Amino acid sequence: MNITLSFGGGGEETNKLIHNLFYKHFNNEILSSAEDSAVLNVNNKIAFTTDSFTVNPLFFNGGDIGKLSIVGTCNDLAMMGAKPKYLSCSFIIEEGFSYEKLEKIVISQANELKKIDAKIVCGDTKVVPKGTADGIFINTTGIGEIQKDGISAHNIKEGDVIIVSRDIAKHGTVIMAHRYEVETDTKSDCKLLWDEVNDLIQNNINIKALRDATRGGLSAVLNEWSSASNIGIEIEEKNLPIDDDVIGLCEIFGFEPMDLANEGTLILAVSNKDKDKALEILKKYNQNASLLGKVIQGNKVILKSPYGSKRYIDLPKGELLPRIC
Repeated sequence: MNITLSFGGGGEETNKLIHNLFYKHFNNEILSSAEDSAVLNVNNKIAFTTDSFTVNPLFFNGGDIGKLSIVGTCNDLAMMGAKPKYLSCSFIIEEGFSYEKLEKIVISQANELKKIDAKIVCGDTKVVPKGTADGIFINTTGIGEIQKDGISAHNIKEGDVIIVSRDIAKHGTVIMAHRYEVETDTKSDCKLLWDEVNDLIQNNINIKALRDATRGGLSAVLNEWSSASNIGIEIEEKNLPIDDDVIGLCEIFGFEPMDLANEGTLILAVSNKDKDKALEILKKYNQNASLLGKVIQGNKVILKSPYGSKRYIDLPKGELLPRIC
């Protein structure tokens, strides 16, 4: 069965889609009350974010657009020290899209929500004529309760250190391989990051800043932090954790791993006194967690080679991989 325009018409077919698919897999008392707005009980200070997902291909090694839509929004909340709690979800579906593929996407979303005990509490579905979209687009908006206040890109100071939670560029490399029809066993790092963040919080790590290195990758995060806090950052090239398959594919296609997107990798700025404990915590989740470098005077991001030479790392420019997330 395929999705037809009638599924977006607000009538019988829409009602069946909502009840037989979305309520079935996202079932909770707030959503199933079927009101025009979700009424929420939130006691603490909240974080609020929204994101849209247009990835191509829709299904990739390590995930799909459904998993990505939940992971992406929940990770944005986690980077502000917020436990993801409530999400909205809107679908824009092209006429003729497979119902079976749609259900697979929804099941992926439901599986990620269960891992983090979050709920989709409201949503919307639009069906557009064939040729006016590309399969399916998803928007998710999230609300999370702040568990640790004050995490900000403006907090970083000279003497702090920069840590990455795992090897970089897996997501971008996988999407690139699919686009160029190159076989690879590499899987996207697409993953919820709240467990790592919560572990850091519970162990009283003095977190200065957190960021998930999505579009623009590590390069974008470090340059944004340098600008926000008016500091310099020096990264040791030998400490960059990059998988051999990623290096090989990037060399073939002319990409810089530091510029490629990640979907389950966080960058952490902490006080120097907390670096060993923070690294120990992150290595429980991935042994490739690494101390990248330190915060210095200046306003540039510098990459220091093992041979002592240095070069600036700039913000990525131009079109890298569109439709990557």
